[in-house]
Amino acid sequence: MELKRKIYKKFLKWKTEVRGQKALLVEGARRIGKSTIVEAFAKEQYASYILIDFNKASKTVRDNFENMNDLDSFFQTLSLEYDTKLYERNSIIIFDEIQKFPRAREAIKYLVLDGRYDYIETGSLISIKENVEEITLPSEERKIKMYPCDFEEFAWALGKEVLLEYIADCYKKQVPLEQKYHNEAMYLFREYMLVGGMPKSIVSYVEGHKDFEASDREKRDILDLYRDDIKKAAKRYSSKVSALFENVPAYLSTHEKKIVLSEIDKGGVFNRYDEPLFWLEDSMICNLCYKCNDPCVGFALNKNDSAVKCYMGDTGLLVSHAFNENEIASQQLYRSIINGKLSLNEGMLYENAIAQMLTALGKKLYFYTQYNLQKHRNDIEIDFLLSNESKTNFKVFPVEVKSSKNYTTSSLGAFREKFGKKIDREIIIHPKNFSNENGVMKIPPYMIWCME
Repeated sequence: MELKRKIYKKFLKWKTEVRGQKALLVEGARRIGKSTIVEAFAKEQYASYILIDFNKASKTVRDNFENMNDLDSFFQTLSLEYDTKLYERNSIIIFDEIQKFPRAREAIKYLVLDGRYDYIETGSLISIKENVEEITLPSEERKIKMYPCDFEEFAWALGKEVLLEYIADCYKKQVPLEQKYHNEAMYLFREYMLVGGMPKSIVSYVEGHKDFEASDREKRDILDLYRDDIKKAAKRYSSKVSALFENVPAYLSTHEKKIVLSEIDKGGVFNRYDEPLFWLEDSMICNLCYKCNDPCVGFALNKNDSAVKCYMGDTGLLVSHAFNENEIASQQLYRSIINGKLSLNEGMLYENAIAQMLTALGKKLYFYTQYNLQKHRNDIEIDFLLSNESKTNFKVFPVEVKSSKNYTTSSLGAFREKFGKKIDREIIIHPKNFSNENGVMKIPPYMIWCME
């Protein structure tokens, strides 16, 4: 089963615009389908292609990269080794798992300047960054980030194209779905939360006729792979990265969902954990969400590095990470969430899914809180902050995520009183149907992909 991916259109745009003048570096977490979609693109858009997987490239192939002064011989060796004829300006060479052999990345400069063929590199982002100390990074690269399948891609895999068109049309017209189709779309969203966006999990779920256990087995394999990556790659601080990773479900199950270092390290302070946190973010295993102290003048300018939420990069992985295998095996957990009857931790899953969907839209994640000394608690809690990204007329979109149909909006009201002039529109993401009342847009989570 092949999954349709949006990034394919970006590959086409690169091929058309760049015309061989830059290689494409596809960055992303492990097991999100980089190699699969890149090879599909190569098959369909070129007369021939060579895929060099540096996990298993032969000594002949590796030694060939010492031969950059004689590119005729270089390409001849590749053609012979992979039994593939190369056609000038109509063939592409893929450097898969480029982090395993940085010398090949350094060679990109000479290969692109030669101009005969196109080049795509793929690899795990954090390893790409860590394994470049002894090479000259090529400027002849265009970087693109790839994420797990988003909600729309998940729906495509389940054959829900017509429902997606209806959702997009309703969002454009700013009207609710008919209740029957709202219920169907919410069910689909809950499936997405549980299965997630990792391609192998989706394929196992679909080919298994909606088998949650088959999906879960794939997700647990991926989690084990990530744990191995942490041990191998985060050399100087692997224990800290591991502690943060293992505690992500615990952080997200709390009311504030912020990282509390004292729970894993009595002497834990953020200047000792900044590199481990950056590692988790750079690896794209997790999505970090920082507090913005003053939303009025730009989020990044007022970023608070010591107040951070850590979401899993994929909500399906979070489900398997948070619950033990016995709970999964019984499928009772899955039935509870699918039927909307799980109260414990459902807010955690909802908020993580929204963080994942916003990240897939290219949004940096920020939140806002205000502590009330008299009440000894936060009296304003805004889950996410979005903006119109204007430099001359900056406006804020405060976003609150509600997993229940019954909720209050006191935080939004207090935020409005404090920052009213800077607010464009308030957004509530909730399981109820779409509505637009008194400047507050209330949208169901299955509509988020339409906000692009």
